[in-house]
Amino acid sequence: MRGPDHGFFVGYFKSVPPAVKRFSLAAGVALVSAFVAAAVALAVATGDPGSGRFDNELGPEAMTGVLEQHPYPILRVPALGGRPARAVMLSGQGKAGVQDPSAALAGKTVEVGGVFVKRGDVDILLVGGRVGLRAAEGDPPPPEIAPAVPLGRWRLTGEICDGKCYAGAMKPGRGLAHKACANLCITGGLPPVLVMALPVEGATMVLLADRDGGPLPDAVLDYTATPVEIEGTLERRDDLLVFRVDTDGVKVL
Repeated sequence: MRGPDHGFFVGYFKSVPPAVKRFSLAAGVALVSAFVAAAVALAVATGDPGSGRFDNELGPEAMTGVLEQHPYPILRVPALGGRPARAVMLSGQGKAGVQDPSAALAGKTVEVGGVFVKRGDVDILLVGGRVGLRAAEGDPPPPEIAPAVPLGRWRLTGEICDGKCYAGAMKPGRGLAHKACANLCITGGLPPVLVMALPVEGATMVLLADRDGGPLPDAVLDYTATPVEIEGTLERRDDLLVFRVDTDGVKVL
């Protein structure tokens, strides 16, 4: 007569057979280890959302400078004391630019309030608050602003993003997961930027313009959120690089 099978589990027995106990323990440890390994692998493979943050640098005060309308609204802040000149990209609230309120103020001395979004050497001012965007009190003559410095013709590779989300308004603010949002932001008038892996003239981001220095055409929306190669001419406005690109020659890598 065949003896009992000590490796067979019977629910109404008071104890679990040793063989079943060893197998269950090993399987449980292996399963937990697999879950932990998968979690670590997914965490490592996930792209860095970036170090972007909101910065209430101005508080209730305003930043004063000369407003430039093209290619996208920029505040040119002149050097003062030991502080170097600065060129600040401007954004409206949500997915809207400030082209409409800034049109009548182009070339004039203005006061701008709001909150900065900053990521590394990239920053953008979200216009709002008590000050918003307005002509400077007394309508003073615009201070002297340095002309754009031409830096020659370049071929750059990187990813086209909207400046606001990339700077930290959204995380992640780049990549295919963000393409639809980037396109909506750029369509709404937010400044498009080219983000590069390696610095160019000390910067890892350039503001994009068409070859004539105006805003980019809608055709560029087909090339956002993916690695591209673009040719054009580069210029420096204070601490901001502006890249006038040949939009008909954008190459997907």
